[in-house]
Order: sequence, then C-alpha cells, then structure tokens
Amino acid sequence: VRSGGRTGDGHQVSRQARQLRRQPQRAPRHELLVFTEGEVTEVQYLKELERRHRDKVVITIDHRRGVPFTLVEHAAKARERDLKLQRKQRGTARDEYWCVFDHDDHPNIPAALELARNNSIEVAFSNPCMELWLLLHDRDQTAYIERHDVQKEWRELSGCEGKHLSSDALDLLNENYAAARGRAQYLDEKHLLDGSPERENPSSSVWRLVQT
Repeated sequence: VRSGGRTGDGHQVSRQARQLRRQPQRAPRHELLVFTEGEVTEVQYLKELERRHRDKVVITIDHRRGVPFTLVEHAAKARERDLKLQRKQRGTARDEYWCVFDHDDHPNIPAALELARNNSIEVAFSNPCMELWLLLHDRDQTAYIERHDVQKEWRELSGCEGKHLSSDALDLLNENYAAARGRAQYLDEKHLLDGSPERENPSSSVWRLVQT
C-alpha cells in the first residue's frame, strides 16, 4: 500500500498490524543443562518434568559416570565453553547449569560442593540418596536413615521395581510436589537450628531444581 493511500485494503492491513502488536508475546523458555550421576531415576524424573512444563522449561540432560567432583568439573567446563562461545556471538549459554548427585558413599562431597559454588554451578544434592526426595512426597523423614532403607521404603510405597518410575509413581510425584518441597525445606531449617552440618542426613535440595 502506498503512503497516504486510503483504500479498504490499507485499513485492513492496519487493523491486522494493530492486532498483531496487541497479541501477548510468549515468554522464552528457561534453559537448563543438567549433569546427572544416576542414569535411570534422575533422567526419567527430569524428562517427565520437562514434559509437564514444556511451555516453561527446556532441560538438556548429560549423564556422566563418575564421582560428584568429576561431575561438577564437567558442568563447569561446559558453562565456561558456552559463555566463551556466547561472547564470540557463536552460541548462547544456558540460563542455569546443574549437577544432580547423592551422598551415597562418595568421597570428596565437600570439595565437589565448593567447586560448584566457585563456578556458579547449581547442585541438587540428596543425603543419603535421590529416593529420599521421592519419599518426601508421601511422608516426613526427620531422623537419620540409611540409603538402603530409604530405597526399600520408596519401593514399597511406589511399587516400582529397581530404579524405574512407573506412571503412577510419576503422578504421585507431580501431585505431591508442594508437600515434598515443604518437608525438604523443613529439614534444612531443622539442621540449621540443630547446628548440624550443611546438607546433613536426611536432606535434599532437588526441590530447587524442579520448582516451576
């Protein structure tokens, strides 16, 4: 349409342009790169999280074998690489970089946590294991508990065999997330008031990763 034209088509184009301008813009999805120690439960859980909240979040999972310290090293290198490419306008860094690992019997947990803090890597850490976070979706757990006992209780509750999560278990985890987050936060407060070391058994910070 020429400048100054007053044709009906011109008015139609103008109305369409105004309508397009008034349409709300979809917020960009939050992008996470998550390094996991576990290759079954954690991966399946995160994929389900992304599926349920795919309009809000994009989760890229990088499963790595090895101890937590090595996992954090991989995450730190990935973040540094992505930021370097972004500065050169050859790529875009993710919004957050995470490591997911348990206490189990791993060595050098404090060193891994310190390395993460020094490199802006977020950590979803469970003590004694990931199944504690899952169990908190159903009940309180304020006393010290061994890893194998937690895993046994989760299997009895969920009916899941091994590390795999059934569809019923995933529904339970989705429906009871708020309760699990409250229980996990209570454990953090309890350890603080008791003067216990940070991330003491039982505790889990997985809720920080999966909050949407």
